[in-house]
Amino acid sequence: GTAVGGAPVAGSVSELPDSAAGYFGALAQSYDSLIRRALPRYDEMIGQLVDSLPRSAARVLELGCGTGTLTVELARRYPGADLVYVDASREMLEATRARLAAAAPDLRARGVLSRFEELGAGGAVVDLVVSSISMHHVADKGALYRLVFSHLRPGGAFHWADQLAAATPRLQSLLWERWLEFCRLPGNCSHQEIDGLLEHARAHDHYEPLAVHFRLLREAGFHNLDCLWRSLMWTLVSAEKPGS
Repeated sequence: GTAVGGAPVAGSVSELPDSAAGYFGALAQSYDSLIRRALPRYDEMIGQLVDSLPRSAARVLELGCGTGTLTVELARRYPGADLVYVDASREMLEATRARLAAAAPDLRARGVLSRFEELGAGGAVVDLVVSSISMHHVADKGALYRLVFSHLRPGGAFHWADQLAAATPRLQSLLWERWLEFCRLPGNCSHQEIDGLLEHARAHDHYEPLAVHFRLLREAGFHNLDCLWRSLMWTLVSAEKPGS
């Protein structure tokens, strides 16, 4: 099979433990629990993301499906849509497939094993691209936004929630410390889990301030940019491709 833009579905993704795909693949069974213990207001963020989406979309592309939490919400919002969900972890794709089979067995959905950067330009054109806490694994945000732009029809929308850097080092330190305070609350994350999150962040995460994201989105051709919600580092952004 092929990915949205013609890249191979299998065989091109490293799944070693020291890769982002390997890290999250190993967490597939515990991810749903960990994300809520490590990310303040996670369910609120997903709810705000879904609520912000256009009322209708016939073709939807999700970048970074994880275990399918957002994917199922997309299936409920757009029951007649063609949905393509992408992830670099085979385990996460399988978790999403199983969750969709139980929640929306009639949905036209297909998983693609790929890094976002390897989807390629052109190919299928969609009405909506969505993503939740995945794009910070991509270092070259400008290239990613140009790729997303190429997959959207004129007038299409791009909505995503992700971890962003603050505008200044002082504010970034404050946000980081507030996040760690949440992780350390009783019943949230163990010391081992926090160490794993920090190690993964140092090795694989690439954060930019909101102003940089907006600049790169505009350079890629997007307009009507907005920040719809924010909690510490986690931010919800919307952008549109100009109509024809």
